[in-house]
Amino acid sequence: AFSARMNAWATWWAGTWLMGECEVNDCEIDGGGTGQGQGLLVKRCRFLEEAGCASICLNSCKLPTERFFLEDMGLPLTMTPGYDTHECQFSFGLTPTPQSELDARKTPCLSRCPSNGGMRTWHQGGGGNA
Repeated sequence: AFSARMNAWATWWAGTWLMGECEVNDCEIDGGGTGQGQGLLVKRCRFLEEAGCASICLNSCKLPTERFFLEDMGLPLTMTPGYDTHECQFSFGLTPTPQSELDARKTPCLSRCPSNGGMRTWHQGGGGNA
């Protein structure tokens, strides 16, 4: 729990300039409990807002960041982007499930996507126009 709280705080401290306004909060953790101070809410993610593309969010931020924290830091992290609000909930201490990754990959293209679906095709290894 200490490591999860410390990472939430460090991400708030170091990530605000990159992602936008953030706040440390409580979140769901493995085992169905609530981790006090183990979450981080990005109130309006600049990366998602500027990209305007769910595939870029998923493949350039969400999945690599979750993988980094699990494999390199030894700490499970689940990120839950809100595509309509540009919010993103970081839940340190919550292991992403295969189903949550599958659901994330099924997120439809956003209506404002500048590549008109081309990035999704490219990320899935099918070439594309990006």
